[in-house]
Amino acid sequence: MGGRGKVYLVGAGPGDIGLLTVKGLRCLQEADVVVYDFHLNAQVLNYIKHEAEFIYAGKRGGHHEMTQDEINRVMVEKAREGKVVCRLKGGDPFVFGRGGEEAEVLAEEGIEFEVVPGVSSAIAAPAYAGVPLTHRQLSSSIVIVPGSEASTKPGSKINWKALASIDGTLVFLMAIKNIQEVVDRLIGEGKDPETPVAVVRWGTRADQRTVLSTLRKLPEEINNHEIRPPAVVVVGEVVRLRQKLNWFERKPLFGQRILITRESMDAYRRLEELGAELFQFPTLKVVPPAGWDDLDRCIEGVNRYHWIVFTSANGVSFFFQRFFQLGRDIRELSGIRLCAIGSKTEEALRGYGLRVDLVPESFRAEGLVDAFASMGSLQGVRFLIPRAEVAREVLPEALIRAGAEVDTPTAYRAVKPTTHAKRLRRFLQEGKITVATFTSGATFRNFCEMLGDDARELLRDVKIAVIGPVTAKAIESEGLRVDIMPEEATVEAMVEEIIRHLGGAG
Repeated sequence: MGGRGKVYLVGAGPGDIGLLTVKGLRCLQEADVVVYDFHLNAQVLNYIKHEAEFIYAGKRGGHHEMTQDEINRVMVEKAREGKVVCRLKGGDPFVFGRGGEEAEVLAEEGIEFEVVPGVSSAIAAPAYAGVPLTHRQLSSSIVIVPGSEASTKPGSKINWKALASIDGTLVFLMAIKNIQEVVDRLIGEGKDPETPVAVVRWGTRADQRTVLSTLRKLPEEINNHEIRPPAVVVVGEVVRLRQKLNWFERKPLFGQRILITRESMDAYRRLEELGAELFQFPTLKVVPPAGWDDLDRCIEGVNRYHWIVFTSANGVSFFFQRFFQLGRDIRELSGIRLCAIGSKTEEALRGYGLRVDLVPESFRAEGLVDAFASMGSLQGVRFLIPRAEVAREVLPEALIRAGAEVDTPTAYRAVKPTTHAKRLRRFLQEGKITVATFTSGATFRNFCEMLGDDARELLRDVKIAVIGPVTAKAIESEGLRVDIMPEEATVEAMVEEIIRHLGGAG
């Protein structure tokens, strides 16, 4: 991108990917360079629509990949190269996120910038724990305090006497390491030791944990429950409402983090609605074929076919993309019968205004051939099956045995994406993935290649869900157990079976 660059200081929210703002998402998709921190959901990065440069700034509990000066320098340098930079920060950039300091540097250097507020963990974590920060009968004020300044160090600007006297809600961020000092200062300045307190760790995430206590017992409870950063501490009478208002942790699939190994996420949204967190790690990327010659030849002679069989929505998309690129008219398909394997494939064809003649009840090749044969002899009937580069030959061979002529040009191919597996590996090692889903043998094989030699071992304690018996066989041949498999080989059926298996039905 030429011309003057620009920097967006974007708050990504506290963890739940749905809390990223619409404007923040647009900035992320526009960016040429993304400089991001540790305390955000890395799944946000999957929403980038083009090849961008990723720069990890770190900033995890005192351990930094880059110093603040280095971060500032990178933003300025990249913007001066004419690039759009997205400085992606957890929570809100102006709430203890050094966003103000970074904006000052950009202003001093004459770099154009915008600030895109994010949902702060100070607000989101209590809300997901069922603790409203204000309430007409209990609290009419909020004070957000950096717990890292709890010590008596010179220069701390916290007025502890004023905090202790506030008849409202106190929210402490970054306070876990100094929690004894926080408690001592508040009680020492007159705060009631029996004031209710909630501590929310990893708020809005699948591994959210909430501990209730009183101010006096807080350090002991944090130690007993082994609470570590990041966590938000809420002090005030509003904490008493959690018992009634706790909604997130009561969802039937709360605590489940489900690995999705394909690009499309829409079919899995029901899991999210029931409280699961989706971890997207595509092991297959659908791209155009290496060459169009075979498909072009079939399209140019399309009026010679009696049937066009689409085996997937991808086949529909890539076929018609090329069909229209060649300047063809949809009316050329008049008189050709259409078969769609699966409801999603039928839906994709209807999107082009096309009526589907056959949606077989059975996905098995033999059942398909029987369905075609019921309409008459297949001798000399010409079939076009635009499909993936690597596909099973069962259906074409069965049709040929029945006397049909079959062309199977490549309409698209599935390749292994270049995705960094570091965070997924860590989640698997720490037991933070509860279910792994695979929709083909290829998604499983690519997963193993991308994770490395111990990929199978990392899956030992994870429930494995598959779309059907072919995928199950590929996984079981590697010595792993398949726990979840639907009767119908569709993603939607697999999702429902996952819900049933995890006890989320109803």
